Amino acid sequence: MTQKRLWIAGGVLVVMLLLVLRWIGRGPTEADDQNHPIATSTETVAAVARAERRSVGTTLTIAGEFKPFQDVDVHAKVAGYIKVIYVDVGDHVKSGQTLAVLEIPEMAAQLAGADAAVRRSKEEIRRAEGDLVRAQSAHSAAHSAYARLKQAAESRAGLVAQQEIDDSQAKDLEFEAQVSSSSAALSANQQQYAALSDYSRIVAPFSGVVTARYADTGALIAAGTSSSTQSMPVVRLAEISKLRLVLPIPESVAAQIHLGDPVKARVQALNQDIVGKVSRFADSLDRQTRTMETEIDFDNRDGHLIPGMYAETELSLREKKNALTVPLEAVTRNGDDATVLAVTTQNAIEERRVKLGLEDSVRVEVLSGLADNDRVVIGNRSQFRNGQKIQPKEVGADASKSGGEK
Repeated sequence: MTQKRLWIAGGVLVVMLLLVLRWIGRGPTEADDQNHPIATSTETVAAVARAERRSVGTTLTIAGEFKPFQDVDVHAKVAGYIKVIYVDVGDHVKSGQTLAVLEIPEMAAQLAGADAAVRRSKEEIRRAEGDLVRAQSAHSAAHSAYARLKQAAESRAGLVAQQEIDDSQAKDLEFEAQVSSSSAALSANQQQYAALSDYSRIVAPFSGVVTARYADTGALIAAGTSSSTQSMPVVRLAEISKLRLVLPIPESVAAQIHLGDPVKARVQALNQDIVGKVSRFADSLDRQTRTMETEIDFDNRDGHLIPGMYAETELSLREKKNALTVPLEAVTRNGDDATVLAVTTQNAIEERRVKLGLEDSVRVEVLSGLADNDRVVIGNRSQFRNGQKIQPKEVGADASKSGGEK
């Protein structure tokens, strides 16, 4: 039994010896080659992008609503009944066009009184004209007599009294003043008559479209000049050949708004982009919303835009050309500090602090910390550590040119 165990132990020892000799005598394999892809297959694959020169700018995206350039309720200046109304909702009118005519009972009495005043003025003028003719005749006669008497008085002193000539001239001037007064009274009465006639007509203050009609024929309309009552307007008129796009600009960027700044607006209802410029802004913040009302004018003579439509606008605040930029996904921010994971020429991770500048929705400007064509890791950075070897996979515009990192 002991001899049998010795034979078994010897056999096991021989087998082990043969395995060791075979291991020592084998050739190098792919796993022993550190430069072979299989040996490096344990390295983490990382998406990288290059720092490159591009134009970058600060933009503000905000929604706004189109409003008519002018939008008013048209009131009557005097109270009365609508005798006839010529327009309805949707009608386009011109500036000065008659929209409605009022029947004003009180004005009939006023017009009658005005007519009587006109007649009295005309009679007074005729009477004044007669007096003037008589005065002029008397003055002419007196003047002729005065000329003759003066000539005679020069040869014989005290023959003609100067008082007679002075009285005649004074009477002439008196009648002339009466004529002027009567003429002025007539002009005033005529103007009053014309004004009362104009008050009965309601006209369009500007060219536009009727967006609402509040009254029909026969309706009693109160005067729009009284502040003690809420008078009903006749129609509502809007100028839509030009529209205002009103934007509430946040306080943080209000100081960067300037007249003429370009604005790109996307009208979702029309699936259309339009471009305008800042036309005016309030230059003051609303205390409740902490925003500044800013307006952009758009030409709408073809009527493709409708007041009330919403548009998503992109307002360009600042722009810098040929700036060194990296994708936003490559940057980690911690307050005012920012870092990126740069990739060295040996494909090792190197964390770098960078100083950032302008940014848009895709890329951010790097003022310091990187150079042209430096590679940076994008995407999830939590799986990488400083000094770690990676297998970079380049993405972006440069990847299509170079074919990526092999």
